[in-house]
Amino acid sequence: MQLIYHTFDLQLRHTFTIAHDSRDVQPTLIVELRDGHLSGLGEATSNPYYGITIPNMIESLETAKTIIEGGAYQSAEELWDLVHPLLQNNSFAQCALDEAAHDLFAKKKNQKLYESWGLNIDNIPLTNFTIGIDTVEKMVSKMKELPWPVYKIKLGTNEDLRIVSELRKHTNALFRVDANCAWTAEQTIAFAPGLKKLGVEFIEQPLAANDIEGMKKVFAECVLPVIADESCIIESDVKSCHGLFYGINVKLTKCGGPTAAKRMIAEAKSLGMKTMIGCMTETSVGISSIAHFLPLLDYVDMDGSLLINNDPASGVTFDYGRIIFPNRTGSGAMLNA
Repeated sequence: MQLIYHTFDLQLRHTFTIAHDSRDVQPTLIVELRDGHLSGLGEATSNPYYGITIPNMIESLETAKTIIEGGAYQSAEELWDLVHPLLQNNSFAQCALDEAAHDLFAKKKNQKLYESWGLNIDNIPLTNFTIGIDTVEKMVSKMKELPWPVYKIKLGTNEDLRIVSELRKHTNALFRVDANCAWTAEQTIAFAPGLKKLGVEFIEQPLAANDIEGMKKVFAECVLPVIADESCIIESDVKSCHGLFYGINVKLTKCGGPTAAKRMIAEAKSLGMKTMIGCMTETSVGISSIAHFLPLLDYVDMDGSLLINNDPASGVTFDYGRIIFPNRTGSGAMLNA
């Protein structure tokens, strides 16, 4: 078994702005696990908000290199357990490795990844397309550039309701909004009726993750469902979100990859909560890994590869929000020659 690193600087189509960040370039790490003629690919992007850099991901993976390349494991889940004590402080690095391992072991079975998990894709949700914070005119322009059935609108400004109202004039698409912790409980409850009239399906993470009392009030009084994101990072967070949120948005990079994400989704479903997976601004490697979760999800946000100009990989593609799987085993992702 060989552990190989590929690094890229992804060029964004537009400056991407959310409530606490703005960027034009996104560094990413693609991990390759090579075993003979087969290779598995996984990905994790750098993230200043969580203190994640390409060098510290590689440094973390190097601490587990002997275990990884030793090959004394028969599944991705077994590898996850073996390296977790070494990678538990860098879930992004563990995610890239775990995605690569799931891809590789599905290829060894000569199956698509969802098939290796015992799933089928007969009934899967559409992905939304994200509109980052900008001037209203530019947000409308981004929307017109890519007509889509579901948009996720990033908010957290002084004119959030006006933004949604203006965007509504230009499309009949379903809206979702994501405040990225920028609102108070009182704002969330006050904004929700107007947002509902404007065709918003749900609100994602309006409050800071530590505002438990605020979320109790929102859960009791808000007329729109609220989905947890920053409040649901790791497995132990799922139970904590029950009774505060309608559902959870799992990020593979934050929880440590598909192995942990599958457990989080199963627990959320057992608690009667809705399930969603979100993406980073990443290549077709990471996005293709997300795609195989679709049979388990109520909602999905997997548009990251559509936000970049220089995708170094190919994998799943999109047809007006519908995900199309390539005719390849594993996750379906491959690096371009």
